Amino acid sequence: MTEPAAPHELAQVNIARLRAPLDSPLLKDFVDALDPVNAVADSSDGFVWRLQSDSGNATDVAVLGDEWLIVNMSVWRDTGALTAFMYQGRHRELLARRREWFEHVREAMTVLWWVPAGHRPTVAEAEERLLHLRAHGATAHAFTLRTPFPPGAAGPLPLPVDPAGGAAAQPAG
Repeated sequence: MTEPAAPHELAQVNIARLRAPLDSPLLKDFVDALDPVNAVADSSDGFVWRLQSDSGNATDVAVLGDEWLIVNMSVWRDTGALTAFMYQGRHRELLARRREWFEHVREAMTVLWWVPAGHRPTVAEAEERLLHLRAHGATAHAFTLRTPFPPGAAGPLPLPVDPAGGAAAQPAG
C-alpha cells in the first residue's frame, strides 16, 4: 500500500552574484559542473522540479533586475530531501568552492517556502519570498534551512543536521 501524496512540497531559491561573466575562465569549473550536478539533482530521492530555460539550466533567467545575479530554483519533497542532495557528492564539492565564483553578499540570497503539491513557483514568486525574508526574517511565509517551518507552522522546526556532521549551512550564494 502506498502512502498518500503530501499536500505540500518545498520550494527553494538560491541567488548568487557572479564574480565574472559565465564564459570567463574564472567560472569554467562551475559552468562545466552545471549539467552533471543538475542530472544528480534530477535523479535524487525527493526531487520534484527545477527551473530551467532552453539551456537546460537557469543561468540565463533574469532575477531581481541584476544581470550579475544567477538563480537556482527547485521543488523538493521536504527539507530532508533537499539537505541530503546539498551535502553529498558533486554538489557538496561545488558548495565548498562557491566563494571562488560568487561574491559574498551579506543579505539573504536563499529562501525556502511551502507550496501546494504540483505548484511550480515563478521567479517573481521567489523574488517576493526572498524580499520578505530580508525584511521580516524567517517566518512560515519565507524561511531558511537554519530556521525551517513545517507547512502551516506557527514556529520554527529544530535546526537540521548536515549529514557530514554539524549544523546545516545555507545553500550556495
